[in-house]
Amino acid sequence: MDGLRWLLLFFGILVIAGVYLYSRRERNKADEEPAPEQRLAPTLGDEYEPEPAPEAVETVAAPLEAPQEEAGVQPRIVTLRLIARDGGAFKGDELVLSMRGIGLRHGKFGIFHRYDGNDEERTVFSAASLVEPGSFDLANIKDQEMPGISLFLVLPGPVEAVEAFDMMMEAARTLAQSLDGELLDESGSTLSIQRERYMREEVIQYQHSNSVAE
Repeated sequence: MDGLRWLLLFFGILVIAGVYLYSRRERNKADEEPAPEQRLAPTLGDEYEPEPAPEAVETVAAPLEAPQEEAGVQPRIVTLRLIARDGGAFKGDELVLSMRGIGLRHGKFGIFHRYDGNDEERTVFSAASLVEPGSFDLANIKDQEMPGISLFLVLPGPVEAVEAFDMMMEAARTLAQSLDGELLDESGSTLSIQRERYMREEVIQYQHSNSVAE
């Protein structure tokens, strides 16, 4: 996959996350809004949904069409987040050392990647900072703090879809343990065992459907 497609896919994932969260908030507002004659004034006790960790979502949706150049294969992006607990932040140098410790390497677009072997054109999954623009400034990393990272893989990739998902999950769990962080799904909810299993089943179905299509 060439550099241009990677750039488009990277921004595409951020668009997906932004559109999904915005639409979900709008649906919740519509469901909870009382009829005109019963409209209540807002109070400080009203529940609200916290905003997700900052991400660069102010991009156009057009790049999402670019990956469809492979006939018969529908691209898919799987993503999750690792954030510091209690609204804290990870120290930049500790975060980078932890990622390097599990085999991630700093590469294209200033983010970290897990490669299939030593071929930097065969990226299994990647990790970007949740601070815009997502890249890691290694020259000043000791002075930086980050609320978390986004791990994502683009399917199809250099290895089978389920294998890639399992590799990303293993890396995410290792990082969460070493950094005492919290794993979230793509919508910003805690990544439960049930949610992880559901995501894996979706990847299995994706792999099966594309195998049939081929």
